[in-house]
Amino acid sequence: MNVRLQQIIMCWLGIVLISGCGSSSATPANPASNPNGNNPPSTTSGEATTTDNGLPLVDPADVRGNIEITGSSTVFPLTTAIVEAFVQEGSTAIIDVRNTGTVTGFRLFCSGAEDVDIVNASRAINAEEEAECTANNRPPIAFRVGTDALAIVVNKANDFVTALTLEQLAQIFSGAATTWSDVDPSYPAEPIALFSPGTDSGTFDYFVEEVFNKDPQPIQNAPGILLSEDDYELVSGIVENPYAIGYFGYAYYQEARDQLNIVAIDDGRGTAVVPNETTVESGEYPLARPLYIYSSASVMREQPHVAAFINYYLTNVNDVIRDVGYFPASAAALDEARQAFLSANR
Repeated sequence: MNVRLQQIIMCWLGIVLISGCGSSSATPANPASNPNGNNPPSTTSGEATTTDNGLPLVDPADVRGNIEITGSSTVFPLTTAIVEAFVQEGSTAIIDVRNTGTVTGFRLFCSGAEDVDIVNASRAINAEEEAECTANNRPPIAFRVGTDALAIVVNKANDFVTALTLEQLAQIFSGAATTWSDVDPSYPAEPIALFSPGTDSGTFDYFVEEVFNKDPQPIQNAPGILLSEDDYELVSGIVENPYAIGYFGYAYYQEARDQLNIVAIDDGRGTAVVPNETTVESGEYPLARPLYIYSSASVMREQPHVAAFINYYLTNVNDVIRDVGYFPASAAALDEARQAFLSANR
């Protein structure tokens, strides 16, 4: 990651520490309250009160305990922003947020191999993953937290690619086109450098579904493609190569927009559409997708502090989501998530 981008990330996340594709931890505001590093019990106190959205009111200062979160690199910056706000409002919870990719996140959560409490997910859980969760007494519950516009980006110096069709994306990311002039004769005869999220990424799954009709082989076999679950590595690679192209969640484009150009996508009717709140909400932008966090009723019952954090997340997500670089879920989708939370915690 270049120094400037790293400074932007650290400034944005404040007290939440990022280490590449590793983890971030929100440490207690008062370390002396947990001097031995033991896992403190969760606490909630005060008179029960509901918020305007119908969820119980959570005071972060009354919530402590360990929370393990892993999964999507796309949802990672949104969740870390929520963690930062939660800690700033007084929680002494120790919250570890790892960036492992959606596939790995579901595998760890559903198998019970690690003590994962929440999964960040950039796609819905599939039937096989859901069956494993249920078999291990962790029936998954999806909480819709926002909307992402998959950003197709090129280097800032690239002034010739302004819009592409889905067919051209397939040609490019399969390696069928090896130079830009193979895509369009008016483009320079320069080799295309490809950057894509790795195969454990929900972003990869979504791109394959939309561009390759669910067949991952063409993109996996593309000559010279760099596949990585670390979106910052993808950003850096594209920033450094004037003939590169790649894709990732919209928030990562927003952070580096001074160094990247976003490519409009043909909506299938000959209209090139750029992602923004209007085109994402209306469905005009063809590569918009929902973002989720997942947990289960059993986890929330056994660990009330996890339930309290999810409650806080669903209550406050719209206060931070635009600043992070994503778009709010519809009111109906967010209300459905809140109702799912209430049903699971009766």
